[in-house]
Amino acid sequence: MRMVSPLVEPATLTTGEKMDRTEFLCRWEALPELKSAELIGGVVFVASPVSLHHGERDSTVIWWLRHYAIATPGCEVGNNTTWWMLEDAPQPDAHLRIRPEFGGQASIASNPRYLAGAPELAVEVCLTSTEVDFGPKLQLYRRAGVREYITIELFAQRIIWRILRDRIYYALEADPDNVFRSITFPGLWLNRDAFWRNDGAGLLAALQAGLATPEHEEFVARLRR
Repeated sequence: MRMVSPLVEPATLTTGEKMDRTEFLCRWEALPELKSAELIGGVVFVASPVSLHHGERDSTVIWWLRHYAIATPGCEVGNNTTWWMLEDAPQPDAHLRIRPEFGGQASIASNPRYLAGAPELAVEVCLTSTEVDFGPKLQLYRRAGVREYITIELFAQRIIWRILRDRIYYALEADPDNVFRSITFPGLWLNRDAFWRNDGAGLLAALQAGLATPEHEEFVARLRR
């Protein structure tokens, strides 16, 4: 009688699979060619390839946040970083966090390749991921304590800037000059019209105006203490 051996399937990740974070990360680390995957509510989401439009807006967000972090000691920016958040592993398009030694709420995970907890601010650029970003991911960020959550809808050209109060997200409206002004990060200002025009000078002017305010100066002093 001919002997047979069990068929060993290669490790994969497929949208809709249910698993815990340990299994998710173990499988993902065995797939070096897979660059973007998330575990939200115990369910796997594998992203489609990033479009040109998404990539351009994503880089603008990182550029804007990086300028703020450079001027604000103790703040760090990340792009497509995997987080150990509650029991899940989201990968926000961008985040801005306060380092723990400066009083931030996040920390380095037991595996130092990852961050644990929640950033103070998360940003998602929504093109093909709107259903997830406005559904299970929004609920995860709310439960985990992401203080400000920004979604940028490319088709609708709409920015929703949410602020967490009493475990509920409320919309932070732009002021009459079309500038959003962060509550958690004083001086982090975003000119909505300049963003959609891809006007770097306009974005930088608004941000520099925010960085020049007494509120930002006080925030920096508070972080240093």
